[in-house]
Amino acid sequence: MSKQSMFAVSAVCLSMMIGFASHAEAEKSAVEAVKAATERFQDVDVALAEGYIPDPSNHCVTAEAEGLPAAWGAMGIHYLHPGLLGLTASEPRVDGTGIHTDFDNPAILLYEPQTDGSLQLVAVENLVFEKAWQEAGNSGPPTFAGRDWDRMADDPNTPGDEAHGFEPHYDQHVWFRDNPLGALMPFNPAVTCEHHTSTH
Repeated sequence: MSKQSMFAVSAVCLSMMIGFASHAEAEKSAVEAVKAATERFQDVDVALAEGYIPDPSNHCVTAEAEGLPAAWGAMGIHYLHPGLLGLTASEPRVDGTGIHTDFDNPAILLYEPQTDGSLQLVAVENLVFEKAWQEAGNSGPPTFAGRDWDRMADDPNTPGDEAHGFEPHYDQHVWFRDNPLGALMPFNPAVTCEHHTSTH
């Protein structure tokens, strides 16, 4: 390889590294902004007062319970805001008209049960129903910090429920607890449901 070619390759590699670093900084900044905006929800009583309700199934979600690798960890207990989700039905699957995408005022809060029985806010989430999202004129998924939200739809050919009881939808998590998989991934290995009890 000529020196000129080597310099060209080096320039491309450097440009890619700068791009990755810039994206990582933008993602970190976006997560920190959401964390600051939702700090009040560390107090679960504030969440309840603002209209959030715990998942009626009293389920603390883990990857293993969803038929996924246990190493992925957990999500925790979901506290939902029915109004922001636009919920219209719970049977046979949860459905709604929600197309809410504001993470400073999220539709879902995720709490990890603690050893003393308290709950710690570890993440927030937004969820939009695919049908409603498309009917609003959107042809692709929502994005956050440059990342497409995850599309969730149940596959009837598998034993697990990939949509967790919901109609097809897009969702996006934003983790405040350090996540080895990434701050915007669905599950977090650093979160556990081992202290979950029926009183939460």
